[in-house]
Amino acid sequence: MEHVTSPGEGKIERLLQSAASAQQQGRQAEAVRLFEEIVAQLPDHAIALNALGVHALATGAAARAFDLFGRATRADPHATTLWVNLANAARALRDDEAERTALLAALAVDQTEFVALLRLAQLHQRRGEHADAAARWETVLGLAVHLPQRPADLEALLAEARDYVERQRQGLAATLEDGLAANRARLAGTPRRRFDACVDHMLGRRRIFANICEGGVHYPFLPADEFFDRDLFPWFAGLEAKTDAIRAEAQALLDDGGRGFAPYVTQPAGMPPNKWTALDGSHDWSACYLWKYGVRDDALCAACPETAAEIEVLAPPHVPHRMPTVFFSLLRPRSRLPAHTGVTNTRAIIHLPLVVPPGCGFRVGGETREWRVGEAFAFDDTIEHEAWNDSDEPRLVLILDHWNPHLSEDEQRMLVQLFETADASGHRPDTSVVA
Repeated sequence: MEHVTSPGEGKIERLLQSAASAQQQGRQAEAVRLFEEIVAQLPDHAIALNALGVHALATGAAARAFDLFGRATRADPHATTLWVNLANAARALRDDEAERTALLAALAVDQTEFVALLRLAQLHQRRGEHADAAARWETVLGLAVHLPQRPADLEALLAEARDYVERQRQGLAATLEDGLAANRARLAGTPRRRFDACVDHMLGRRRIFANICEGGVHYPFLPADEFFDRDLFPWFAGLEAKTDAIRAEAQALLDDGGRGFAPYVTQPAGMPPNKWTALDGSHDWSACYLWKYGVRDDALCAACPETAAEIEVLAPPHVPHRMPTVFFSLLRPRSRLPAHTGVTNTRAIIHLPLVVPPGCGFRVGGETREWRVGEAFAFDDTIEHEAWNDSDEPRLVLILDHWNPHLSEDEQRMLVQLFETADASGHRPDTSVVA
């Protein structure tokens, strides 16, 4: 049914238009008179009440503004702007609780109301409610990222908020370190690493990274630890004892014109630009494979007899077209591998550092380590990781894979059968990056 405007409605509309025009032209007294005329006829007209409240607040009549805004919110309780204006009037009256009530009412309508969140953060901070203030400021900072334009005064306010939040985090960190020091000292190894990661995540100092198996097999419910506990690999000591002999054999290959070494990254022709493009066909990261996806290179193993013999002693898993993979990894000076993930969490990747000049580093998830010559470690390569060599000398590491130590022997056997059955059906394994 077509709505027919009544004579009274038409008059109110004309008054609103006249008042708006007067405001735009700077005739404030006339605008106020017109808004008051509207309120005289319609006492619950939210727009007119709000306009009169804004004028009252601007002229120092905070109590009158508070009354006008209060009437406006009762007339239109779903308008967040009215609640924010009521909070502004309460702040001018130094009535913290009334301001808090108004801001919470605005957020009850819209939890993303930016000004209400900002004002509430300021209120908490002003009252010394630091935990609540930090939480509100973090929300404000998160929302501010999406604002299309941020004026200079807002940027300055956000900078102060960042400093405030950081100070609160540092204060909490110091409190926790003091309060937990005695009991934390009783932890060692993996329990301490896990506990420290929990605290650092709570304090916003690090991320917790999940497994990402790029195009491969994700075995569920295995611990998603960045670096595996060394105790899970009792054969590390034997491998480490062979460091000098293994390094000598690798160095002999390099001295022989880099025998067996080839660019690690070789992408198919026509591959669109991606994070590996800079390393495609580059010797900045090169590899010499003794075993590659389960296939032994007899010639290279013959050239590296002690390395090959030690690998055989380790009894690496044999999964056709997949494991073992054993290679020397050479990272040239001033080279960096981009952050990436592997294809399956059913394996662990082991590094035995052979040549490590200062300035080399390796990050898995939220933990960064330096390689130490002769000190092996194992990590889950389905957690984001990256490597770099900022030195003027090459970095050389022996890399091999093994079963994820959290898999039982029965699970290992079933996985071998799974892969064999999949291959027999015509599916082939993806090549993978195991840096």
